[in-house]
Amino acid sequence: MNNSLAFDIQHDSDIPKYQQLVNTVNEAVAKNTLSVNDTLPSVNSICKELNLSRDTVFKAYAILKENGVVKSVPNKGYYIASKTRKVLLVLDTFKAYKEVLYHSFINDMDDDIITDVQFHHYNIENFKTIINNSIGKYYKYVVMGFDHKLVPKTLSKIDNENLLLIDWNIHANKDNNYVFQDFGESFYSVLKEAEHLFKKYSEIHFLYPTYTSHPQEAVLFFEKFCNDFGFKYEVKTSAKDFLVESGVAYISVSDRILGIFLEQCREMNLEPGVDVGFLSYNDTPMKKFIYKGISVITTNFKELGAVAAKFINQETPVQCYIPTEIIERDSL
Repeated sequence: MNNSLAFDIQHDSDIPKYQQLVNTVNEAVAKNTLSVNDTLPSVNSICKELNLSRDTVFKAYAILKENGVVKSVPNKGYYIASKTRKVLLVLDTFKAYKEVLYHSFINDMDDDIITDVQFHHYNIENFKTIINNSIGKYYKYVVMGFDHKLVPKTLSKIDNENLLLIDWNIHANKDNNYVFQDFGESFYSVLKEAEHLFKKYSEIHFLYPTYTSHPQEAVLFFEKFCNDFGFKYEVKTSAKDFLVESGVAYISVSDRILGIFLEQCREMNLEPGVDVGFLSYNDTPMKKFIYKGISVITTNFKELGAVAAKFINQETPVQCYIPTEIIERDSL
């Protein structure tokens, strides 16, 4: 038995007691306090020492067995079977730029870590199911949240030190670990950087369709930019009625509209970057090849994935924003 393992159960915590046991073992394995073949305390000894029910301890050990962390031998007890750690990555939807984030995260991860990926699709019931069914089964949680009042309550079931919030600062508190992009001041700064490009056009239209989940904050800072620098502007929310106009520069948060824009330009014989302008949100590997290159406002998703992986690998707290940048191509 490894005598350096100490279970510290907080009886007044919102975290279930079985999960506290699971977390203690997972963290001990991650920090090399426990090694392969080390035995764990018996169910009876834990019950007696910590004043826990047998069902609570059995549930914790069952979860650890299911995840391959421990094995059991009749009449001998439980022992550490593997150094493998499991991480849950929860994303909103799978898009091209999320693929960049995902591959960066996976490629930078230590070899003994397995990552499960799930998608909530901005559905709170789906989100609750994913989180609730994962409690106690993972060493760390990396979660992309969204704008719903029940998200914080759902995430409160996970220890702060084991949770990393990514992408959007919508429900973070001062104690959370996070790696975010900035949809406000950084977006405004990038628009300022592109001011000379927008001056080629008579007005700017922000394409913000009703179906988007892009933060409303971006619209507010777009309007601030246009007012501060004297640009005529509109915010367009109907993708169905979208019609390209000569002399207008478009900023779009939806790649669906990018396809419509390019098709209409071809039909109307309008040259992107000359007759009309287009600035797309979020770079993807293909945008530098589409047409003559699509200008983008983007976060470095490769860096975001790498910072998230560092949180897992090095057991270090993190609170940071990934810079937003503009990549100028021929469409603007």
